[in-house]
Amino acid sequence: MNSEDETADLPAVVEDAVSTGAAADSVDCDERLKGLPGLLRYAVLSTNGAQHVAERLIAEIHELCPQLPHSAAWASERTFDAGVALAAELDHRAVTRDEPNLRSLADCVRLLSLPTPRSSHQLEEHQRVGKALVHALYETLGHVEKELSCDIEQFTSGWAALPACTGMLSGSLSAAANAIYLGGRIVERRLAAAKAKIRQQFEEEYRQKAEKEDEKSAGGEAPASVDAKAIPKRHVMVARLSELEMKNTKLKEILVPLKHAINTPLPLIEAPPLHKVRNALAFEFPWAMNVIDFALADLVGRATVHLRPLLLVGPPGAAKSRFARRLGETLGVSIWREDAARADGAVFGGTDRRWNSAEPCHAFLAIAQGKIANPLVLIDELEKAGTRSDYGRLWDALLAFLEPETSARFPDPALLTLVDVSHVSYIATANSLDPLPSPIRDRFRVVTFPSPAPDDLDALLPAVMVDLARERGLDAVWVPPLDGTERAAIAHNWRGGSLRQLRRMVEAILRERDLRAARN
Repeated sequence: MNSEDETADLPAVVEDAVSTGAAADSVDCDERLKGLPGLLRYAVLSTNGAQHVAERLIAEIHELCPQLPHSAAWASERTFDAGVALAAELDHRAVTRDEPNLRSLADCVRLLSLPTPRSSHQLEEHQRVGKALVHALYETLGHVEKELSCDIEQFTSGWAALPACTGMLSGSLSAAANAIYLGGRIVERRLAAAKAKIRQQFEEEYRQKAEKEDEKSAGGEAPASVDAKAIPKRHVMVARLSELEMKNTKLKEILVPLKHAINTPLPLIEAPPLHKVRNALAFEFPWAMNVIDFALADLVGRATVHLRPLLLVGPPGAAKSRFARRLGETLGVSIWREDAARADGAVFGGTDRRWNSAEPCHAFLAIAQGKIANPLVLIDELEKAGTRSDYGRLWDALLAFLEPETSARFPDPALLTLVDVSHVSYIATANSLDPLPSPIRDRFRVVTFPSPAPDDLDALLPAVMVDLARERGLDAVWVPPLDGTERAAIAHNWRGGSLRQLRRMVEAILRERDLRAARN
């Protein structure tokens, strides 16, 4: 079926992609990606969790090969065999038409189609893409910004490591998804080593500085700083202040609720057994198993709890915020909630000591509140953060906290010292990605959070009843479960989707119970 005449009854997928502008979007979706080879562009899009990546590729293929049957077949099935068939056809046309762009598009199709290689045929296709990735990486070194170059190198390293790690990876994920995961783990190891070296240097410099300051203070008191060797295993010295600073009159008011988090090693909560966490979350959120596995994959092999920045995107009322809260609770860490619509950069990043409203950065406040070095910060409705820059945008302030290197030595404006908030985990929720600037999208792992279906009703009702009992100030045992009639009424009227609507229905039933009890 190489003839372009045999396309009378093709599916409308390819045409739809073009009509919605996906072809243009695939080229102009991100200013940073302009000029990159196609294979690297799609690798970066996959890494950043961009939507409709395959549709963009299909649109590009359609521009060069309109109404290609193989393209329509891959669009409708998106299987490995269909992808390999399309790639082979594009290779053939690249030779017969002398169009190198088609060969590049063929490798892009392989990249998006390949499962984690488990057979000789898959391995052969995987190696071809790997060679193309390495070649493109060397071609672009020195010609793109450092951050983008790091993203490309991370994906390429993860792709190269796939064959050696096949038995350790999820067979349900694509090769690209597992390459993103492996590349992230490789980068984490390198960053951890660099961060440990920087922290050691910083602690030594700060110890020397504290000793000099204490020598100048009257009475010759012993320095308040703790020697790095005295820090217990899986503890972190988050903030250090000298005795002189601790006695500072202006600082005393700020320090009253925070003293326990300064000059004292704070513990890192150890990661619990992941299968128990998964089972607990699966019981409450059976419709979001992919999200659960995506989030927990970050903790595989880790001794302590730390998640890379995670952004849950889904419709209103899908229980994104509740999932983030329950994830933190089941992992055993404290949770600090931030309402993005009411926060700005000056508030989240801390207020200068010169002001009467001086306050440390919220990451440090989260640490002080939980009395642990690795709390979870939940940022609700990130896309609704203010866009005015009078006091700094929340989006811009977040960047320093989401980067391991800068968060390990964050200059707190209220404490006027460097604080280590690099062990804090960040989970944000959003109804849409559209308002978010590219730097924020790049730093979060983006995952779509689905809405619950009617079949999930029995899993949802117990949690809703417990929440409503807590709001009423009652123990859950005093709020009996819904009886058969009440449940049937809920099932008849709730068709899935918003949990807020489900809560309102349950609240109405509980009010009716109260009225009946009063009449009797």
